[in-house]
Amino acid sequence: MKKTEIRPEILDELLGEAKTQEAIFGPDGLIKTLTGALVQRVLNAEMDVHLEQQQAQGFGNRRNGHSTKNLQTDAGTIPIEVPRDRQARFEPLLVPKHQRRLGCLNDKILALYSAGMSTRQIQDHLMQLYNVPISPELVSRVTDVVVEELTQWRQRPLDSVYAVLWIDALFIKVRDQGAVQNKAVYVVLGLDLQGRRNVLGLWMENNEGAKCWTRILSELQQRGVRDVFIVCCDGLKGFSQAIAAVFSKSIIQTCLVHQVRHSLSMVPRKDYKGIVEGLRSIYQAVSEEAAKEALMAFEAKWGASYAVIVKSWKANWELIRPCFSFPHQLRRIIYTTNPIESFNAQLRRLTANKGHFPTEESLFKLLYLAVRNAERKWTQQIASWREIFLQINIFFGDRMPSGNG
Repeated sequence: MKKTEIRPEILDELLGEAKTQEAIFGPDGLIKTLTGALVQRVLNAEMDVHLEQQQAQGFGNRRNGHSTKNLQTDAGTIPIEVPRDRQARFEPLLVPKHQRRLGCLNDKILALYSAGMSTRQIQDHLMQLYNVPISPELVSRVTDVVVEELTQWRQRPLDSVYAVLWIDALFIKVRDQGAVQNKAVYVVLGLDLQGRRNVLGLWMENNEGAKCWTRILSELQQRGVRDVFIVCCDGLKGFSQAIAAVFSKSIIQTCLVHQVRHSLSMVPRKDYKGIVEGLRSIYQAVSEEAAKEALMAFEAKWGASYAVIVKSWKANWELIRPCFSFPHQLRRIIYTTNPIESFNAQLRRLTANKGHFPTEESLFKLLYLAVRNAERKWTQQIASWREIFLQINIFFGDRMPSGNG
C-alpha cells in the first residue's frame, strides 16, 4: 500500500503557534484536537456511506441526530458525537457500539481480560509478545473504564415487546463481607422482533424465589418492556408467580431437555433405551393430544417401576404443554433453554480458573465484556426467522407493536 503523505504546508498551518511540547501533546494540545476532529469526520463519512447504501436498497433511511460519547484515547478523553439514523441500522466501524476506547494497547488489555486472563497473565503475555512492561495498576485502570459502560448498559432502555425470553442462572464464588460465597448470577436473554438475540441484563442474588424474580422482571418493565410473548426457563422456583404479577399474558415454557434429563437420572442402564424411546414419543408428539396419549402409554408400560417419572411429567404438564400448540420452527426455539445455556457455558469457562472474585464489581466487569463479545457475533437473525416471525404474528398479532405486524 502506498504511504499517505501530508504536504508540509498543511502541517505548518496545523502547527500554527503550537511550538511547545505542551501545546502539541498537552491535555488540550494539537494531537488531542486533531484526533477528535478526525474521529468525528470519519464517523460522519461512515454515516454518509451507510445512508447511500440504505437508499440503494430501498429502505429510505435518514439521519436522526446524534448521541454524545466520551472517547478514551492515548491523547486523553475526547467528546464526540456519534450520528444516528431513523431505523437504528447504523453500526460505526471506527468506534463500534459500546466501545469507548481508541487505542491499541487498551484494546489488547481488554481483549485478554475478557478472555479470562488474570492481571499477572496479561502482564506476562504483553511482555513476551510486545516487550511492553505494564503494571497491575494500568490493567486495573483500563478495565475500570468498563464500569461506566456497565452502568449505562444496565440502565439502557429496552424494546417494548420481546418474542422470547430465555432465563437461566449460574453460580460463581465471590468474596462478600470477608467470606467466599456461592452467588447466583441470573441472565436474561431476549429475542427481539427483528430476530436478534440480546442479553437484557445480569443480576446477582443470594437465593432465588418469587420476590427475587418479581424484582428482576419489574426492572425490565421499568426499562421499557411492556410485553413478552413466551418465557423459557428451567423450572425456576417462584418464577410462575413472578411472571403472573408482572407480565400476566406471557406463556411460560419449561425446558423439555431438562425435564428429560431429570427423568433419565433415575433410570438404570437396563431400562435406559426403553425409557428414552418412551419419553421421545411424548416430547416429539405433533400435538398436545398426541403428547397426552404418549404419556398415558408410557405410564401403562413403565408406571409401576417409574411412578416418580410419570408424577414429574404430570405435575409439570401446564409448563410442558405450551410448545405443542406451535408449529415446528417456533417450537424448535422455545422447547429448550439451550440458547442461554450455551452462553452461560461461555461465562463458566471464563470464570472457572479464577477460583473466586474479590468483589462483585470485578466479576461483573468480566461478565459484561463477555456479553459485549457475544453480541458482536449476534448480528444476524436466527435461522428461519422469516417463517418464525410469521408464526409469531399469527399467534400474537393482536399484541404486536405498531409497525411490526
